[in-house]
Amino acid sequence: MDNKELKNTIIDFAKNDARVRAVLLNGSRANPNILPDRYQDFDLLFIVNDIESFIADREWTSFLGKTIIQQLPDEMLLGSDPKEEKVTFTYLMIFEDENRVDLTLFPKSKFHSDFKNDSLTMIWVDKDHLFKNIITSNDSDYHIVKPNERIFQETCNEFWWVCTYVAKGLARKEVLYAKDMMESVVRPMFMNLIAWHIGVEKKFQVSFGKSGKLAKKHLAKELYQSILQTYADASIENNWLALIHMMTIFRDLEINLAAHFQYRVNIDEAHSVYRYILKIRND
Repeated sequence: MDNKELKNTIIDFAKNDARVRAVLLNGSRANPNILPDRYQDFDLLFIVNDIESFIADREWTSFLGKTIIQQLPDEMLLGSDPKEEKVTFTYLMIFEDENRVDLTLFPKSKFHSDFKNDSLTMIWVDKDHLFKNIITSNDSDYHIVKPNERIFQETCNEFWWVCTYVAKGLARKEVLYAKDMMESVVRPMFMNLIAWHIGVEKKFQVSFGKSGKLAKKHLAKELYQSILQTYADASIENNWLALIHMMTIFRDLEINLAAHFQYRVNIDEAHSVYRYILKIRND
């Protein structure tokens, strides 16, 4: 099915099933700032009565076609919190025609107590006029948010602290450890500063995108190319170069952002760790 056929099929199903009270489209396909492509998910939210019947019958999604893979994250131990009360139930599906559908069921009985509006929302079906006052879909809920002073300071401290772990791993030629520290801890702090830099440049009116995927459109070409140089292969030497490059970019952004926000920051710490890591590399 092409996009139009899929949309019409879903709307027809919803209109003909009394249990389905509303169908919403969320995510990138509801974002007017995103150029559509074939890899986008259809992020759908079904407001339903009798949610248990949709959970018990695993074949009801067959009206969309045959899946090549499916995941039911709400039933998985992986990544779940047993203490968390589950209100919704989600089917993640890729079909043989390559359509990707993330379909979440939300019980209408919980609508007034638990439903949270998402600025990226298009209404496909609304039988009970639950969304009559909804605004035009936009990405305002996902705009970069200015950090407070404490978050900014802690982000900088975490970056410099864990950079020393990366350096230790590289000095020992423990490339797996070094890359894990780099990508799982150091890079998220680095990307926070990249996002805040964009926020300042764009007056915090744009989105960074998941994993910074929208950064390229908002950054100066030179800075974007510099960021790409912080991604290394498995070579010890290339990882040293990537780390040093990342520290250089981070330090410059830390100084500039602290001045812009008028936040106190321990720049002596940044300089000291920078020199410390260069010494480890040269030993």
